[in-house]
This record gives sequence, structure tokens and C-alpha cells, in this order.
Amino acid sequence: MKQLELVMALSLMVFFGALAMANGKQTEYAIVIHGGAGSATTDPVVIAARQAVLEKALGIGIATLEAGDTSLDAVEKVIRILEDSPLFNAGRGGVLTAKGTNELDATIMNGKTRACGAVGGVTKVKNPISLARKVMIETRHVLLVAEGADVFATDLDDPMIEIVEPEYFRTEKQVERLRRIREKEQLSDREKMGTVGCVALDKYGNIAAGTSTGGLVNKKHGRLGDSPIIGAGTYADNTTCGISCTGVGEDFIRNAIAYDIHARMRYGKQKMESAVKDVLNNEKHPIVGGIIGIDHRGFITMQFNTGGMARAAADSKGLHLIEVGK
Repeated sequence: MKQLELVMALSLMVFFGALAMANGKQTEYAIVIHGGAGSATTDPVVIAARQAVLEKALGIGIATLEAGDTSLDAVEKVIRILEDSPLFNAGRGGVLTAKGTNELDATIMNGKTRACGAVGGVTKVKNPISLARKVMIETRHVLLVAEGADVFATDLDDPMIEIVEPEYFRTEKQVERLRRIREKEQLSDREKMGTVGCVALDKYGNIAAGTSTGGLVNKKHGRLGDSPIIGAGTYADNTTCGISCTGVGEDFIRNAIAYDIHARMRYGKQKMESAVKDVLNNEKHPIVGGIIGIDHRGFITMQFNTGGMARAAADSKGLHLIEVGK
């Protein structure tokens, strides 16, 4: 009788354990995107246009992950969509330097191996995120900048690395923005800064993160922000999380923000959500901007301390969110 009771008890434990697993099933994939932090736009036309681009990018990311492709593939494809849009400060929409030129930065990182690649100050590569991935795959280096990065791109002769004339990036919107700041007009926070980024978790449990930007409007020639700096604006490690940042790059560099979040999780045993909250609300070492992330369990965070952050997220459990404003 006691043996029967024991068997029944064990059977019930297995049943309820399986039920709990079904109700709280492991996330098969997850993806989160940002389109820059700053003040929230109220223009309905701009909001609708930016939502449409984010919807397209998110759809590409979801389809890539559902097909069983890697998180690196998803991150690259998503960021290419954002780089091709003049509505975000990356690629085609990149802001102008004080010299009236475009200097673009990007980073991508593999959380499985910590392999990473980055480019800074490129001037003629349509999609800097793809060039960053080539640096990771094709070289023994992590970061290539300026003329060296442009020459590397040209020498690749790769269809994914499209070479364009610098005028491709020179939109009327950015010319007008530079004129205004030169004439000492006040720009909104949203106009001053911006970046795009993506973090993804694939079906194999691997996390990847990437970030791409045109930098700060009217920045000095040769300035690099946090986006091409591993550990500042981008980081990925399968044991903790993947992170992409946006905001005032100098803040993120000084405080190694992306790595700090990883370290808080790994060594301080913090959960990602609280780690991100702590760094965004650090009064002793303040930063201005936003952070997106996915942890090793598939949980997503999207936090910012500015007026708004364009963002989107989805996962295999049914989450599907797009926000352009606050």
C-alpha cells in the first residue's frame, strides 16, 4: 500500500511538474530592437513612418529566428533595415559631423564565443553592421576605423558590403539639422542623439547583440562614441545577457555600461531588469539614454531615462510590441 501511495505521489509530481513547464515554457526565441532614445516625437506622420519601419524590421527578425537561423543573422538583418531608413540615426539617416560629412559606426557580438567585430568612422559603406560582422569573421581584429575600414570594405568585393558615394548619406533633413545647430538654435534631445540596435536569442540558446549609429550631430571629425566600443554600447554573453545602448556615447564609454550590466548579473547575481534600472538611475555616475537587453532565459528589457525611445520586441510566447513614443 505504501509503495502504491509512493508511486501515485511521484506520478502526481511528474504531472504537475510537466503542467508547470507547459504553462511557463522556455522561450524558444526572443528579439528586441531600439531606434534611439531622446525626446518623444508627437508628429503623427513621423510616428506612423517609424512604426512601419520597426514593424518591417521586427518581422524580418521573427522570420529569421523562426526559420532556425542564428541570432547573429537576425541582428544583422534587422539593423540593415534600420540603416536603410532615413528615419533613424544610422546608415542612410546618419547625422552630419561639424565638417558636414557622415562618419558611421557599428558593432556586432556573438554571445556564444564573445567573438565581435566593429567599425568606426566609415564613410562609404551602405550597411556598417554587415562590415562589422565581416571584421569579426574575416580578420583577427575587433575594430577597424576610418580609411582602414573603408579600404577593407572595398577589398572584400562582397555583395553584402555595398559601396556607395558619400552623398548617399547626405539627406536634406540632416543638412537642415546641422544648419540649425551651427546657428545656435536649440535642438530637442531626440534630434541631438540617436542610434539603432538589436539583441536576439535564437533556438539554440545563443545571444547576439548589435548597434549602429551616425553619432552626434555636429560632432568633431574623428569622434567615436560607444556604439563601436565593445563593453560600452554593446555586449553579449550566453551566460548572462545581450545588451545594446543608445544615448550620450561618452557616458556609456566612461562607465562601460554594457559590460557593467553583464558583470552585475554574473558576479553580483542581479537580474537583468534590476541591473539595467540601477545603471540608468546611478546618481553618482549619471548616464543619459536607453538600454535594451535579453537575458539567457529569454526575458526582455527596454528601459530609458529620456523623454522616449523607439522600440520593438517579440518572442516565441506571443509577445509583439512596437512603441515610438514614451
